Amino acid sequence: MTARLSGAPAATRARLPRLLAGALAVALLPAGCGLPEVADLPLPGGRPAGPGYTVTAEFTDVLDLVPRAAVKVDDVTVGSVEKISLDGWHARVRLRIDRAVRLPANATAAVRQSSLLGEKYVAVAPPPAEPARGDLADGDLIPLSRTTRGAEVEEVLAALGLLLNGGGLAQLRTINAELNRALAGREPALRDTLTQLDTFLGGLDRQKADIVRAIDALDRLTGRLARQRQVVGDALDSLAPGLTVLARQRAQLTKALTALGRLGTVGTRVVERSRADTVAAVTSLQPILEQLARAGDDLPKSLDFMLSYPFPPNVTGAIVGDFVNLSVTADLDAASILANLVAAAPAPAPRASRPATPTAPRPPATGGGPARPGAKPGGGVLPDLPLVRCLPDLKDFPAIFTPPKECGLPEGCKLLKPGSAVPLGGLLLPKGLVPPGTALPAGTELPDGTVLTAECVLPVTGAVVGQVGDLTDVLGGGLIP
Repeated sequence: MTARLSGAPAATRARLPRLLAGALAVALLPAGCGLPEVADLPLPGGRPAGPGYTVTAEFTDVLDLVPRAAVKVDDVTVGSVEKISLDGWHARVRLRIDRAVRLPANATAAVRQSSLLGEKYVAVAPPPAEPARGDLADGDLIPLSRTTRGAEVEEVLAALGLLLNGGGLAQLRTINAELNRALAGREPALRDTLTQLDTFLGGLDRQKADIVRAIDALDRLTGRLARQRQVVGDALDSLAPGLTVLARQRAQLTKALTALGRLGTVGTRVVERSRADTVAAVTSLQPILEQLARAGDDLPKSLDFMLSYPFPPNVTGAIVGDFVNLSVTADLDAASILANLVAAAPAPAPRASRPATPTAPRPPATGGGPARPGAKPGGGVLPDLPLVRCLPDLKDFPAIFTPPKECGLPEGCKLLKPGSAVPLGGLLLPKGLVPPGTALPAGTELPDGTVLTAECVLPVTGAVVGQVGDLTDVLGGGLIP
């Protein structure tokens, strides 16, 4: 012993007899007056005196928390830590809490420190950002989303040291000075920029739903493109030969575009120099175009007839083989013939006393068919039957006009006011002129849009129809189509 303590200080060698005496006295104490057992000592943190319930809390980091550490609620010890275990990459801490303490089911847990250098404990509290609900029962779990830990003194000191030793605090003055120098004199522009930025952000906020919808649509599009990646790749591979050809013909395409530019310049010059002649030519064409527009449907009909000259288009039904069917109706009534030959026509009135209006036709002696309006035996017209009686008043056109019987028109032939519905088989006069093929004289002027009933339209059979009338009409006019 003397050899081992030879190098010890003098004060230590002076206290050594007293230390040995104390140790000897403790060893000689009787068993009945011994020290209390460790199990009888109070546990750190304070285990609940009565029955309690167990709760497990998950932490990403428990620092230097140890078993039997205190569990507190509002800085009041209500239990202790029973066990700390590792589950994957996070810690599981089993807490035992006094049964008399009621906590909500969505309670939070945090690892705190009692003082700057004090021990660690677990603080359990109701949720700060949502209302409490339910009750925390035995076996419940407080997940990672509801657990936190406090900052260590070492972490705070390390962050402070980083800030003070080259951590950027020395550069704050430089940054502030540079900002003042950059923004000096530009305050209105900066204020306007901030105002526009606020307006822009407000617009984005109002269109949040549209932006989200557009992003979702873009996500669907990218998903579809991802599923069709092979097709897109094949399409790009197919474009490669075409791009190669275009690259080889780049010089030719450039020359073509340059020549096209020169052609545009020449064309512009030609158009500008021939502007007056072009306008004059178009002006000269105006009467021709007006006449073509006035011809209307007559021009295509005439072209149709020219293609089948010398026969009309509907005569094909009358041609059978190498002959043409001909239908002739001859009125050979002896009484009518003798009456027409013997009866003398009234002498014509003097030129000055003749009525100014045209006269209407006289019906044939016998009903062999409709007579041509305006025709009479001898080739004249009857002065006592003016044609104006066979036509309505053009200034006061009635809804339905029925010509008198003495006009010789087919029974049921009526004229309908312009704008009336066209009956089945009827004819609409878009230009107000009566065309050939009706019971009225061709060229008779009527209001535009006048409608003729079906009885006024002569049937088209494709055959040649003879002139219907008296013998003098047949001898004077011959057969007409």
